[in-house]
Amino acid sequence: MKRLGIIFASMTLALVAVGSAHARQDDIDISRLNSSLDQLANDPSLGGYAQAEQARARDAINRLAQASSHERAHDLYLAERRVDLAKAAAQFQDAQIKLTQLDREHDQILLDNSRRDAEMARRELERQRLQYQLAQEEAARLQQQGQEYSQAADQARAEAEQAKKLAAAQSKVANAARREAALAAQAAKAMRSQMQDGGAVEAAPAPKKKPAKKHTDHADQP
Repeated sequence: MKRLGIIFASMTLALVAVGSAHARQDDIDISRLNSSLDQLANDPSLGGYAQAEQARARDAINRLAQASSHERAHDLYLAERRVDLAKAAAQFQDAQIKLTQLDREHDQILLDNSRRDAEMARRELERQRLQYQLAQEEAARLQQQGQEYSQAADQARAEAEQAKKLAAAQSKVANAARREAALAAQAAKAMRSQMQDGGAVEAAPAPKKKPAKKHTDHADQP
């Protein structure tokens, strides 16, 4: 009888130890899952996402804490999966938002590039317009300069022609003057010659007249 009591006490102690071990294990799992879920909720990047999944995971942990021994394994699996799903959903939503932000940034970059390309195209068009305007002004200036050169050349030709005519007239006058001078020289020479000839005539003595012979009148002789 005493031996039976000892055996019964030993079995009781074993059941209590097993129960305590299961309780400690339950506390460890529940603490682990709550810690993992709290870490997700307090994460500054992911805590604001997947609120519904986090709430379901919290409910699954609470059910695990109240589960019986034969339901514990199933509830533990569900709680762990709910926590994993909450983490994955939060990461997925964060990735979606980051992807949307990247798409917006990409669109903004494309828009900025388009604006920059448009601005560059506008500046290039303005540069070409100014270059074309300068080319037109240069062409007009060269045309005006060409007209001025042509007018100057025409004026120079007219002046050259006038100078040529004037030179020809002056040449005629000079020739006429030379002829007149030559004639005057000849006339002066002839006059000097005449004057010299006239002086020689006046200077020569008059020829003496021979005395007339007296004729004897023989008839008067006795």
